[in-house]
Amino acid sequence: MEIRFTKHAIEKFVILRRHGLIILKEKVIGTVEKPYHLDYSRFPLLIAQSNFDKNRVLRVVYKIVRRTMVIITFYPGKKSQYEKRK
Repeated sequence: MEIRFTKHAIEKFVILRRHGLIILKEKVIGTVEKPYHLDYSRFPLLIAQSNFDKNRVLRVVYKIVRRTMVIITFYPGKKSQYEKRK
């Protein structure tokens, strides 16, 4: 499946870098290709989630248009907020 980034998503790399967070394009792509959690609560938008670091996860918001994953935005979030306690 093809993957495309919106203008906003591309700009998000720069915005996060200014705040000291370096997220690689490969990490975002890997998250949508093999998420450990997929949230359908905002369907047709999907939110893929993967580990980012010890305390945070990476969440990627995207939609599928025909045969293309369109990445809308992504952001790090606290594990305590997005993961269920075991």
